[in-house]
Amino acid sequence: MSIKSLFVSLLFIVLTFSVSAHDLFLKLDSYILRPNSKVSVRLLNGSFRASEGAVARDRMRDVSVITPTGNISHPEPTAWRDEGMTALLDLQTGDAGTYVVSVSTKPREIDLKAADFNEYLSHDGIPDTLAARKKSGELGRNVRERYSKHVKAIFQVGDALTENYKTPLGYPVEITPQQNPYSLKVGRTLEVLCTLDGKPLVNQFVIAGRETRSRKVPEINTRTDGSGIAHFKLRGAGKWYVKMIHMTPLTDPALNYESKWATLTFEVR
Repeated sequence: MSIKSLFVSLLFIVLTFSVSAHDLFLKLDSYILRPNSKVSVRLLNGSFRASEGAVARDRMRDVSVITPTGNISHPEPTAWRDEGMTALLDLQTGDAGTYVVSVSTKPREIDLKAADFNEYLSHDGIPDTLAARKKSGELGRNVRERYSKHVKAIFQVGDALTENYKTPLGYPVEITPQQNPYSLKVGRTLEVLCTLDGKPLVNQFVIAGRETRSRKVPEINTRTDGSGIAHFKLRGAGKWYVKMIHMTPLTDPALNYESKWATLTFEVR
């Protein structure tokens, strides 16, 4: 490979990563575990494949673990440890059932150049805001954005399927499956409820994707219906994620937009 070709390839990789390096996911090496076993939950700050930086503990507004019986615990910040660019939370499973682990971050603010903001809207799944900027002639306008992220993972311990995975967490935005993901097989349709402050989000743009052992397959997208439900056909086995970003324009002269991000991860056998 020539030096020029190598440079172009590296540039492509960097640009691709920079475009996708916004998401926050909770990810397990395996979402299907044995009772009374240890598991490490990774908080990936970047993409579903890799983290570009460990999340600081003071950014965490809430950390929750929901057991099959509905008990909710809140691990202390000191329970987290860093492994390179990733923050990890070590948990001990108990009896069989379906568990939830979640993290909610405090709002932060960021200044973005117009071109960077437009690219982010295009690639991260916020088409309505991009269309509004085009319509109003604001594509060249730099912005200041306030953002927060609210993520959860659902994992299965043993064979018993339980229903507390639907427990509301009170986060600004949430994605909640309407069926237990571990009751579904490849080819079935998963319904997820998308909410803002506990109320259904109608016509929200939602993205789903999955990772297999060998590769990541293309993402699929849809919009929620009149009840705030998005439907995704589970086209293959592997680790799945569902994500959305709800963005609203602000009238505050010091802030232009507020975005609230949500992700959900689980595994399909």
